[in-house]
Amino acid sequence: MPSAENNMDASTYRVVIDCPDQVGLVAAVSQFFASVNASILEASHHTDVKLARFFMRHEIAANSLKLNHTDFKQAFAQLAQKYDMRWSLNSSRSKPKVALLVSKEEHCLNDVLHRWHTGELNCDIPCIIGNHKSMQKYADWYEIPFHYIDFSNKTEAFAHIEALIRDYKVDLTVLARFMQIIPDDVCQRLSGKIINIHHSFLPSFVGAKPYQQAYDRGVKLIGATCHYVTSVLDEGPIIEQEVMRISHSDSSDDMVRKGKRCEINALANGLRYHIEDRVIVFESKTIVFN
Repeated sequence: MPSAENNMDASTYRVVIDCPDQVGLVAAVSQFFASVNASILEASHHTDVKLARFFMRHEIAANSLKLNHTDFKQAFAQLAQKYDMRWSLNSSRSKPKVALLVSKEEHCLNDVLHRWHTGELNCDIPCIIGNHKSMQKYADWYEIPFHYIDFSNKTEAFAHIEALIRDYKVDLTVLARFMQIIPDDVCQRLSGKIINIHHSFLPSFVGAKPYQQAYDRGVKLIGATCHYVTSVLDEGPIIEQEVMRISHSDSSDDMVRKGKRCEINALANGLRYHIEDRVIVFESKTIVFN
């Protein structure tokens, strides 16, 4: 019999797969879904011909299944083993815990908090961590615990941040214009679980002051990039990007003002795609079923 969770009409399961490309994959997965009476609400497929790798995401109605979550997972594991799949099964009712890290700039923080508060982002935000006390007022307004970290000793500061991430059982850490370079060992421990918004259209203008770099080069497009954080600065797999056209009449201050809109949208979309299991990371890039 379906579990209590299965009987909740709004609940869905997200099955995300990647594996070596081979004949019969779609048919095999479809036949399995049919055998457990799964009603498919959304289906996305992609084959990377160069990599000879197949990517798939299905969203199915939980209340249509003959099996509960545990039994479904056990049954699908046999199929996954046969085709050498990397795969995950998550429920839409499971809200990931997202920690927000911030420095002086508040626009990305405020936008994420507003989208979370209005229900656009299906997550929990258990804490906000900042290296400037001025950000606490935004946390207080949303009644979220704020933790100020003194960065006079960076090793101790990042140890404190990691301790908070563990204590709050955080699933995803978001650098919402957190202007500190994450140490290599922290990047490795949080691999695939930490995203950043960089205020340029990567791979152009990495590092500090990208708007000034763009102004000095006389570019006609500026942008922002939401990406996973790796030990190589601003070179992690890209989730989402936004661009905006500018002209020779725009000053570097104009670029900063206009670019904030790109940052807000890129981060919001990238965060939502991650939360909804729409991103598959493979090697240095991502497949995003948006």
